[in-house]
Amino acid sequence: MNFRIAVAQVDAAVGNLSGNVKRHVVFVKKAIRQKAQIIVFPELSLTGYSVRDLNWDVAVNIASPKQELAELLRLSRSITIIAGGVEEAENFGIYNSAFVFEDGKIFSGHRKIYPPTYGMFEEMRYFNQGTSVVPFSSKHGNLGILICEDLWHLSLPYIHAHSGATIIVALAASPTRLAGSQEELSNAVVNTEHHKTYARLLSSYLVFANRVGVEDGVNFWGGSEVIKPSGDVAVTAKLFDEDLIVADINDEEIRRARRFSRHFVDDSRDFTIEQLLKAVDKRRHR
Repeated sequence: MNFRIAVAQVDAAVGNLSGNVKRHVVFVKKAIRQKAQIIVFPELSLTGYSVRDLNWDVAVNIASPKQELAELLRLSRSITIIAGGVEEAENFGIYNSAFVFEDGKIFSGHRKIYPPTYGMFEEMRYFNQGTSVVPFSSKHGNLGILICEDLWHLSLPYIHAHSGATIIVALAASPTRLAGSQEELSNAVVNTEHHKTYARLLSSYLVFANRVGVEDGVNFWGGSEVIKPSGDVAVTAKLFDEDLIVADINDEEIRRARRFSRHFVDDSRDFTIEQLLKAVDKRRHR
């Protein structure tokens, strides 16, 4: 399926759901004017990243979505919207989630599997851990949605790709880390190499939506991008500033990548599962 995807690289105010929604609406309308069929926002774009104990106040239960989301639901009849937020689950657990707004409805597209708790991160203190990796079946095809740290665990995009996702969508709130005296931003270089690798090995598109702005003294660097199945960069957003980028998703690019090099098509899930089970069994009997 061919369509145009937009990535909205935005800032977010902590705990200000209504204010953040208004900012989303501005970018959604821009994307519609550029004839995009999907728009992707960063991790926790609806709430800000450092929500901590505000989680309960800003959490969204998709069974009864908050009134503040009404305009996004209305606009989703014209464009599919993927945004990051805090989700209250059926059992009242709290998750760092990706919401999908489509055709006037809201869905839980993914619950973050690996909320980090190392260095500056403390997500496991405030969020439950997601328990499944299943592509979201959008009207534009199967989208393998992941959230930030999830993308650093190679099993997750692998599972998505083998489950039929040809587009891996990653929502991120990646903080800036400065190292050495390099002219290039090390975050951007490392992440782009990482994204190109996944795109090539899975013969799939990789869509990366990272936020910008400063929050609690932490700076977020942006650099959102869309990578083609060939590993080529289709488009990249600015560093440190809000931006909207647009790219065309084309089935022919996926077909060409998988015919030119059949490593993903020939990949054996059964062999992988068999070997992993053997490795686990061997470790148990040491």
